[in-house]
Amino acid sequence: MLAIVIFQAVKFISLAKGAGTEIGMTKKEINSALKTGAIAAIGPSFAIVIVAISLIPLLGDPLTLLRIGVIGSAPVESVGASLGAGAYGTELGSSGFNMEAFTAVVWTLCLGGSGWLIFAALATKSMSKLEAKATEKSEKNKRIMGIITTAAMVAAFGNLASAEMVKGFSYIVAVLVASATMVILTALGNKYKKNWLREWSLGIAILASLVVGYFTI
Repeated sequence: MLAIVIFQAVKFISLAKGAGTEIGMTKKEINSALKTGAIAAIGPSFAIVIVAISLIPLLGDPLTLLRIGVIGSAPVESVGASLGAGAYGTELGSSGFNMEAFTAVVWTLCLGGSGWLIFAALATKSMSKLEAKATEKSEKNKRIMGIITTAAMVAAFGNLASAEMVKGFSYIVAVLVASATMVILTALGNKYKKNWLREWSLGIAILASLVVGYFTI
């Protein structure tokens, strides 16, 4: 199973390098983008490890590794496991969590996670062709597509951040500190031509918010 994950990572890196070359990126720019992505993945990985450790005593090693380490995401799988157990009429870790309840959890997680797998398999290539057709007609369409992509990213991360900010003032402070750190480091990196500062900006921002959250929450 781990071999499949490693193979996927290597394959995605290979495809990304090929796509970067096709759009005119230099080898230095491609390596910089890959390095930035690797650094950015460190922060979310810690959250996944914490959730995995908490679920292993309840669901066992194989299912936790399959759902969180290979297919699913930590927040979705945590909620799905609770919903599956609740649908059977019990709770995770309770005395009533028997084999039938575990089966209900497995089915809930598998069915709940099948949606994006099917969509990715069937629609990714079509969406790529649609984007190519939309952007090849004019420069205006390319700019619009860039704006839409940026807006989608801002909306996605804004939704995640706002969901935490409503929990209290300490969470708001942590989000603001992370945002300010990211903006300042990116601006300094651009001003002084420090690529490493831009590459590490997200990781440092995550670390800064964790430190602030530790002392305020």
